Amino acid sequence: MRIHLIGVCGTAMATLAALLKHRGHDVSGSDEHVYPPMSDFLAAEQIDVLHGYKPEHIGWPAPDLVVIGNAISRGNPELETVLDRGLRYASLPETIRNEFLWNANSIVIAGTHGKTTTTALTGWLLTAAGADPTVLIGGIARNFGADGASYRIGKHSNHFVIEGDEYDSAYFDKSAKFLKYLPDVAVVNNIEFDHADIYADIDEVLLAFRRLVNLVPRKGLTLLGVDSPNAAALVKHTQSRVQTFGLSPEAEWRAVEVTTGERTTFHVIRRGSDLGEFAMPLLGDHNVRNALAAIAVGIHVGLPLERLRRGLSEFKGVKRRLEVVGEARGITIYDDFAHHPTAVDETLKAVRRASPGKRIWAIFEPRSASSCRSVFQDDFARAFAGADQVVIATVAKSNIPPDQRLSESKLVADLGARNVSARHLPDVDTIIKAVAGEARDGDLIVIMSNGGFGGIHRKLLSAIQS
Repeated sequence: MRIHLIGVCGTAMATLAALLKHRGHDVSGSDEHVYPPMSDFLAAEQIDVLHGYKPEHIGWPAPDLVVIGNAISRGNPELETVLDRGLRYASLPETIRNEFLWNANSIVIAGTHGKTTTTALTGWLLTAAGADPTVLIGGIARNFGADGASYRIGKHSNHFVIEGDEYDSAYFDKSAKFLKYLPDVAVVNNIEFDHADIYADIDEVLLAFRRLVNLVPRKGLTLLGVDSPNAAALVKHTQSRVQTFGLSPEAEWRAVEVTTGERTTFHVIRRGSDLGEFAMPLLGDHNVRNALAAIAVGIHVGLPLERLRRGLSEFKGVKRRLEVVGEARGITIYDDFAHHPTAVDETLKAVRRASPGKRIWAIFEPRSASSCRSVFQDDFARAFAGADQVVIATVAKSNIPPDQRLSESKLVADLGARNVSARHLPDVDTIIKAVAGEARDGDLIVIMSNGGFGGIHRKLLSAIQS
């Protein structure tokens, strides 16, 4: 088929484009925000990306299918052309299901936090142990390809490991993406309130996850993160077998004796039996939970424990998940995707635990629909209290009513009340000037944003070097 994707530079959309091309389809896409890393990814995949949204991009003869990204809404010139011409269209998750999942052993990795890393971990452990899965990740996993990749295509098995996003599917389908993914195995690591632009409250979020686990067949498996009360409570809504994982004593898959330095080590206990020590280069208790879920999936599909152990030790991580950008003058800069208070808290705790005594900077861009809103005002103050120096950029979304917007000044004041040095700096250049001038040997600078943040990562590194 000839398939055109509107909004192709989103991580999931670009990955789908590559999978469709490898399946033999003629693939094109368009986007108005074409920038690395996904623009580079699409160029490497030799997928034609058209800049901007124009009716002529739909072309003649018409595509056999147009995939509508969930960032696309009515008024988009290409979408309007598709509707006016009566062309066949579908959402991203519909297309994934129809093209790849009906005959697959679908392993869906879900949860408010950690699903990208857990998907990458699970996909890699299955790959390293010889299961040859197909993998679709909402990020760039370093173990796949020379420069990392957001997907892997298996040739000899029907295992399909996919990141299950609770965000909505398209402008015409506001249900969660993961409800299209036909789970034979569902992993739910944790559940908290997020995506305030589409979910009114935690009850709506919980309903989406209850619907997910209710899709798992009786012969399937539901893995629940028992350290998250909301995830653990899903056991009441399942028809499949259930296993739990976490650090809590009641977990079926439990991590004990966790130590963190340059690497994290822990012992895995299952139903009282010690399965031995595991090691990985990732930091933090949250990543121990992610690894436990991946190990449990590996055992479920029948893989040898020793191969899983070796695979975990060889895991290289995911780009933008506490990724080291570089070091200059003894100062280390990290890029991290954290944009929810819990993710911020977990990341800063992991850095503190791995590097006790060092001064930690947290530079934060409130950019996601939830982080720009006041719903997390107090939670962010608690989360950033784990840093020594905090810099808050200006809230990225200007269309939120003032009474619902995150207040940068209040956050700074609340952190000051917790004896944390904090300030609001309005733009990237101002932030770079201040931080480069004040950072000193041994400092750790964690830049947190779910967007490009104006290229601050490399710019700050260059400023510190010079």
